Amino acid sequence: MRRISKIANQTRIHRRIHKWFSIPFVLFLIIIGVTAILLAWKKEMKLIPKTQKTKVENPVDWIALEQVLEIGSAYMRDSLEKSHEIDRLDIRPDKGIIKIVFKYHFTEVQVDGFSGEILSVSQRNSDLIEKIHDGSILDFIIKSDAENSKLIYSTLTSLALIILGFSGFYLWYNPRKIKSIKKRGYS
Repeated sequence: MRRISKIANQTRIHRRIHKWFSIPFVLFLIIIGVTAILLAWKKEMKLIPKTQKTKVENPVDWIALEQVLEIGSAYMRDSLEKSHEIDRLDIRPDKGIIKIVFKYHFTEVQVDGFSGEILSVSQRNSDLIEKIHDGSILDFIIKSDAENSKLIYSTLTSLALIILGFSGFYLWYNPRKIKSIKKRGYS
């Protein structure tokens, strides 16, 4: 009976750990799960803009990247009156397209790499979902490049998930172990 009592006490401890870690982190784990599904299905759900193709019939040379940067910045600043600070370029040589992604909003401008013509201006909803998923949305809101919120959020939720996994395993395993001990007639 001592052995069963010891396993039962361990199970109670694991139950408390499981309960107290799940209560504060359940919202974060749900957010991570929902956003993970959205990110996995982002193309099918049209959460990312469709990549255009060049309109140039006979492409010879790409325009200079400096020119692409100026086209994107000028359009953002003058036409949409949004921040024109560029975060990154996504160059698609096979389609002749350069996607310009901006730092402080989720707008994407697709520029023809040969003519410099703006082919598409769209929202990148998948980038917003990704920032929610990894916790960097707080860094984005406060305009911080340090990514402290992302590191804290990801570390805490990952540790909570690991602890919930271990405690959940013992909540499943220990009753089976007790049943096995009782079946064999040991204490």
